[in-house]
Amino acid sequence: MKLDHVLSVSQFFDTSILEQLFSRVAYLEQADKGNYLEPTLKGKMLATLFYEPSTRTRFSFESAMQKLGGNVITTESAGMFSSAIKGESLEDTIKITSGYADAIVLRHPELGSAARAAAVSEVPVINAGDGPGEHPTQALLDLYTIKKELGRIEGLKVAMVGDLRYGRTVHSLLQLLALFPQVSMYFVSPEVIGLPEKYSTYLKEKGVQFNHLQEFDSILGEIDVMYVTRIQKERFASQDDYNSVKDAFVITSKTLEKMKSNSIVMHPLPRVGEILPEVDSDNTRAAYFRQAKNGLYVRMALLELLMQSRQT
Repeated sequence: MKLDHVLSVSQFFDTSILEQLFSRVAYLEQADKGNYLEPTLKGKMLATLFYEPSTRTRFSFESAMQKLGGNVITTESAGMFSSAIKGESLEDTIKITSGYADAIVLRHPELGSAARAAAVSEVPVINAGDGPGEHPTQALLDLYTIKKELGRIEGLKVAMVGDLRYGRTVHSLLQLLALFPQVSMYFVSPEVIGLPEKYSTYLKEKGVQFNHLQEFDSILGEIDVMYVTRIQKERFASQDDYNSVKDAFVITSKTLEKMKSNSIVMHPLPRVGEILPEVDSDNTRAAYFRQAKNGLYVRMALLELLMQSRQT
């Protein structure tokens, strides 16, 4: 298994690759908990270059690198606190940064920015979100979480709820779920932020069963996974447009009462009112904080894989 960059989930369209990756993820988690992690990335440097705010993605990559013995150089709000504010192009920034680091984690508001970066970088580039495009490492940790929580992926019923138009985590995850037999999906959202047609076309071509809904009450008793997303205020043209849909779906303890006892609720976070804090006390089904922790180990495995691939 060898990777030059991590730009899209399309690089993982082989379940045997996913199995290899997840096996390493599970080992790293146990090694961390057992205090026997090896410094496999000692002497390596990671650059985290974020043009959009981040907590989980940025911190988990930086923590992953340091837990494996490596070092980090970083900038947050790179559009304001880097030479980008002077007019430097993304390509030039990447060329410079790749001279200082062994890998670059990039988050950028423009669709296709990660591919642009990879085209000029001397070191591996990891796409940490390119506008409304993809977020492949989030999709990998989401898939790992489902497997870890429920013991399988095959045959599951997954509801994706909220901002499906701009939600890049949904765009990536649905493609990975489509690899597994008999998975069915429900896309629940107001029409204005519904799933882009290209993803519906993709699922049809893959023969995946799915439905578009504007409410979730009718499916609560049958789904295995409820994947909730934040309505992304920053993607809307006006406050009024955002206000019209911001409270379209709110998950409460009463919502969970209608769900199966062995189902789970996931969220890429941050949440902004779409899952009430009262849900957190359902330790079995409220999986989103465990989901976030899984991101640390998935990103550790990916960093190892990328940097070791460069050495061979």
